Amino acid sequence: MVSLFDSVTFAHGPAMKNRFMLAPLTNQQSHVDGTLSDDEFRWLTMRAQGGFALTMTCASHVQAVGQGFAGQLGCFGDQHLEGLTRLAAAINKEDSLSFVQLHHAGRRSPKELIGGQPVSSGVDEKMDSRAMTTGEVEEMVEAFIEAAVRSEKAGYNGVELHGAHDYVLCQFLNAELNVRTDKYGGSLENRSRVLFDIVDGIRVRCGADLNLAVRLSPERFGMKTSEIVEVYGRLVDSGKVDMIDMSLWDCFKAAVDEDCDGKILIDIFANLERGATKLAVAGKLYSAADCQRAVDAGADIVAIGRAAVTNHDFPRLAKDPGFAMRTLPVPRATLRAEGLSESFIGYMGNWPGFAEAE
Repeated sequence: MVSLFDSVTFAHGPAMKNRFMLAPLTNQQSHVDGTLSDDEFRWLTMRAQGGFALTMTCASHVQAVGQGFAGQLGCFGDQHLEGLTRLAAAINKEDSLSFVQLHHAGRRSPKELIGGQPVSSGVDEKMDSRAMTTGEVEEMVEAFIEAAVRSEKAGYNGVELHGAHDYVLCQFLNAELNVRTDKYGGSLENRSRVLFDIVDGIRVRCGADLNLAVRLSPERFGMKTSEIVEVYGRLVDSGKVDMIDMSLWDCFKAAVDEDCDGKILIDIFANLERGATKLAVAGKLYSAADCQRAVDAGADIVAIGRAAVTNHDFPRLAKDPGFAMRTLPVPRATLRAEGLSESFIGYMGNWPGFAEAE
């Protein structure tokens, strides 16, 4: 039987001591300029102390114009290096791999945060975004690469490219939105060019010990599961990506795309050839039994989101096969004890039924 407490090795960088990864979670705790706050430091280091073998930051924007939410951790300038370095050292000290998730919100960047019109792969009149010029796309690619170099300099074991959830890399994959006529639009090869250009650039400019991961969505946001399967295969074949992090929303739901014949989402990706690339899955993994079911289905790593908010030491508690996350709604005093600041608790209050009303 596969154990949740097996180590996981990668082609680049150190191994994970178990199969538990802290999913990248919006927490709105950084300073206005994107520098690390003590609140965010506490939240993340508590998860490393709680037994997560990989601790990932929230989505961290690689350009100021790509900010997606208030209180977002930045990685777009050297002004962020001091905080990023402090955080990496503290996570690594706990024998947890430290990762920065590299992000650009694209059309989802609020005007009031970025001080102008959002940019994307294409025009979205409803969200009042404009299409980037080819030069701007190339500048964005360079910004992702520079952010990876900066993260490596700060001492992180890895970076993850956020290609899911209708953020900018996902927006380029989206054939409904991306109707560009340059080299970044049209065919799936062109729509995925941004992603692969970033992967290639990171491998050229960063060291051999930097772990490189990619997060993808297989459905919603204009994604076609069959196209994501193709992108997944190309990432594996490149030999440059250590982990593919599939955000499934519910690991065990049936796929909605007609060409998937109702297959279970986790089964689609766990049964694909992946060589040395590791598969992480996220989506309603709320108990030790859920996590065991995911690795039994073939996943290498379980990415824990909401359950890591309610229980900072979820991996340690999951040594009990009967363990499950705290019952919702969670008292606010409990969330404070779990390392959440008032701003983070307020954000979680937007999720129906998660936190007790004040």
